[in-house]
Amino acid sequence: MSRYTICPEASMSRLSAALLLGAILLGGSSAVAQSDSDVYNRIEELHGDAARFDRPLRQLVRAMRSGDAETIAGLAEYPLTVKANGETYDVENAEDFIDNFDDLVTPETRRAVGRQQYEDLFVNSDGVMMAGGAVWMGAVCDDTACEASHWAIIAINN
Repeated sequence: MSRYTICPEASMSRLSAALLLGAILLGGSSAVAQSDSDVYNRIEELHGDAARFDRPLRQLVRAMRSGDAETIAGLAEYPLTVKANGETYDVENAEDFIDNFDDLVTPETRRAVGRQQYEDLFVNSDGVMMAGGAVWMGAVCDDTACEASHWAIIAINN
């Protein structure tokens, strides 16, 4: 069971997922070429509130470039699952994340996320993937009815 709730409008049918995967496999890289507006529309369609995604994304990219552990920690939803160095860690809070930042976020992940371009984001019902799956952000519900949500880092996979 997930420790966070993705907003209900974030569901994508299995048929849509299968069609997307088929297009990628059959069409090669041209099947996934997308514009900023394509990405924005996909976020809006699956998660809603795409306009509010921009700020945390920009903060994350800047923080990864500079190695700003405090900013990155502040963008995460806890507990946070982090895969690093062949291990899986359940990071309980921002302080734990900051104290172990160099072990939890590899230099390769920092560089990759620091170079992230909006049109290269991958969006599905789980969230928004960047740097080839190194970091995922999702719209996390603030209440049980999911009337309000915020964007947060929901997984790191070095």
